[in-house]
Amino acid sequence: MKLLRVGTAGAERPALLDRDGTLRDLSGIVPDIDGDLLADASALARVRAAAASPGVLPALDATGLRIGPPLGRIGKIVCIGLNYHDHAAEAGAEIPAEPILFFKAPDTVVGPDDTVLVPRGSRKTDWEVELAVVIGRTARYLETVEQGLAHIAGYATAHDVSEREYQIERGGTWDKGKNCETFNPLGPWLVTADEVPDPQALPLRLWVNGELRQDGTTAEQIFPVGEVVRYLSHFMTLYPGDVINTGTPAGVAMGQPEPKPYLRAGDLVELEVEGLGRQRQQLKAA
Repeated sequence: MKLLRVGTAGAERPALLDRDGTLRDLSGIVPDIDGDLLADASALARVRAAAASPGVLPALDATGLRIGPPLGRIGKIVCIGLNYHDHAAEAGAEIPAEPILFFKAPDTVVGPDDTVLVPRGSRKTDWEVELAVVIGRTARYLETVEQGLAHIAGYATAHDVSEREYQIERGGTWDKGKNCETFNPLGPWLVTADEVPDPQALPLRLWVNGELRQDGTTAEQIFPVGEVVRYLSHFMTLYPGDVINTGTPAGVAMGQPEPKPYLRAGDLVELEVEGLGRQRQQLKAA
């Protein structure tokens, strides 16, 4: 299923994109798309049954309707740094022996087509297309990659916007370059795991002002999706509604020759993970 949330920011309602591309209202079936829903097999079964029954779910007019983040009440966002062989190479970094972790606050999340704000004083705002994983079952001390995959409810397109000066040159952890407002557009859809048979076979692409900048595949990941979930479960408990951003392929601004083409107000960024939907963001000054 392709689950999503539509409406004004803070007042989104649950919806479903059916196989014919029609937007359907889920608000009569479930209150929201969130961790509670993803952990409730019976509620998900009701959604599937309604989606399979003609006329049960009312159609929505998508004209002018904002698409919000596909997940409400996000618990935590765990991010994996330098998780693609080609990205590590362009950054001049050694292949990490274990996953590099940092966090993004849930309040960085915006809709897939919402405005992204360039922070005041920023000189090095960068783009990163990523595969996002959404947890559907509580995960602690998992033993196998297969168990890691079994705890995933679905997948989404994410944009891990980053300010490289704040991240790398200002001391401390990476987090200060990752948590500026609007720095995690998510969606448009949460695609349930049954429709993504192999998360290691997903092309990812990103364009800036119409120019293709990133063109990669999750097959390049150093630590594959199931292993990331398994690994994280030994350092923290993962709950339904938690999100994992699994890293970005080569092609970021930081990896380009000087002068590096960092983002500025007025730029247009478009990105997609194949099968998970496309995003489009106009950048403005904060």
